[in-house]
Amino acid sequence: MAKLKIIVSATSMFSKRIQWALKLKGLEYELSIEDWEKGKSELLLKSNPVHKLVPVLLDDGVVVAESKVILEYIDEKWKGGDFYPLLPQDPYERAQARFWAQFADDKCVSGTIEACLAEDAPEKEKAVETAIESFTYLEKQIEGKKFFAGDKIGYLDLVAGWISHWLSVVEETGGIKIFDAERFPSLHKWAQNFIEIPQIKECLPPRDVLVNHYIRRLSYVRSLKPKKP
Repeated sequence: MAKLKIIVSATSMFSKRIQWALKLKGLEYELSIEDWEKGKSELLLKSNPVHKLVPVLLDDGVVVAESKVILEYIDEKWKGGDFYPLLPQDPYERAQARFWAQFADDKCVSGTIEACLAEDAPEKEKAVETAIESFTYLEKQIEGKKFFAGDKIGYLDLVAGWISHWLSVVEETGGIKIFDAERFPSLHKWAQNFIEIPQIKECLPPRDVLVNHYIRRLSYVRSLKPKKP
């Protein structure tokens, strides 16, 4: 079997989803790490000319982009037998996992970033409230369960896995607070359980590296925003 390659960024929460999935499946892979200081590589631009973003999976001539699409590709190609299942077998449960995974990206990830980028106090407060509302929906989905998938982690756990390590960094660098343990006890416990899984833990980037990355990233993005008169 040809060795898999994934084009990633060392700090990308979306890239880590793919590494986690491949490790859970017991598949060997090679990393091609993008160095944003040097610009986007020729391999990335050739492999994902539409969005020009990581992650990208290279599988023996086949190219698959976008993290949730890659997760589904991995689960469809390597299933049955001893391969770890990511998506539920039941059609309704599978549809629900996809729905909440899309929600987590569209509302929780985007909402957190918007709150970080908000500059004046009223705008930031409103953005934080909106993000908290979105996380409240996820809290309800995990209540009474160890993982979103039940006793073992699955597709939605991988998509939401950034909460366990990246969220506190984004909160610190963005000057916000969303993930309060008293407000979200079930999500908080889930995050602790998730991050202790060996296949997850061994892929986590150092926190100081993430902090430095987000300080630079937020500063850059803010510099692009038009100044208010």
